[in-house]
Amino acid sequence: MPREDNWLKEVGTPDEWMKRAQSNLVRARQPKPEEVFFEDLVFDIQQSVEKALKALLLKKGIRFRFVHDIAELLTLLEQNEVALPDEIRAAADLTDYAVQARYPGPFEPVSENEYTTALDIANAVLAWVTKQLLAEELTEEQDIPSHIKDLSERP
Repeated sequence: MPREDNWLKEVGTPDEWMKRAQSNLVRARQPKPEEVFFEDLVFDIQQSVEKALKALLLKKGIRFRFVHDIAELLTLLEQNEVALPDEIRAAADLTDYAVQARYPGPFEPVSENEYTTALDIANAVLAWVTKQLLAEELTEEQDIPSHIKDLSERP
């Protein structure tokens, strides 16, 4: 666990988290070989959403616990005045894929339809988070006093 005083520095940057989120999503989109379980693909989908939301939390300077609970991450965003569209709230349903889907046991197998639905949700979340991150970047640029902007633009 990162030390309290260096938490934001030690957990990585929003860009690093987004690259990992995109990597998980790319893996989940690959054509499914017969030997691969949909459960493994939806785990990658869940991980992509979790990492994307953590990237946004980091960008906003909001501390989070290292959990797989997407609902908890969404709640943190809402508690910090981030408006969540309904399609983004639907991502909370992916939390079950973080653990249950990874192991054999008394769980129902994941269907192709469930996989497709999860993939649609992840695509929406990553697009939304990317938009939020870009908006944060623009806001940060606007907060820089013009006389400092002028200095940084000089050759």
